[in-house]
Amino acid sequence: MRTPLELDLYEQPGHLIRRAQQIAVAMFAEAIGRDVTPVQYAVLRMLQERPGIDQVTLAREVALDNSTTADLAARLETKGWILREVLPRRQRALSLTPEGQAVLDRLVPALHAMNTQMLAGLDAAERAEFMRLLGKFVQLNNAQSRAPHRPGGVDPG
Repeated sequence: MRTPLELDLYEQPGHLIRRAQQIAVAMFAEAIGRDVTPVQYAVLRMLQERPGIDQVTLAREVALDNSTTADLAARLETKGWILREVLPRRQRALSLTPEGQAVLDRLVPALHAMNTQMLAGLDAAERAEFMRLLGKFVQLNNAQSRAPHRPGGVDPG
């Protein structure tokens, strides 16, 4: 008989989430290559959606801390994928360069294929339920993150 402290490793949500993250990152690297990381993709994608967004708002939108976002933006600028324009009060407006847009354009077909492959073992109803529950989990626990998602700059509840 097991004691309450003898949980099976694969019955622990945190362990399964960590494994799912490992798998997702590995699948991303296999599909995309190693020139773009999942976090860099998220930043590029947000800049495509919201050109000229300031760096602090970008951090909130993609759930990164400000210093990580600043370092990431500097690296993406060095690659020639984004432009950083200094605004008043030392803020920076970020936008994609044509080269950054071309990078995204090249990634889209591989990302669609990767997302299909990632959920291929689930039927349509299971895929929908998995995505619904994953989204709900993230939303319910957002405030627990070191860098919560704050869309539109709104502080989490």
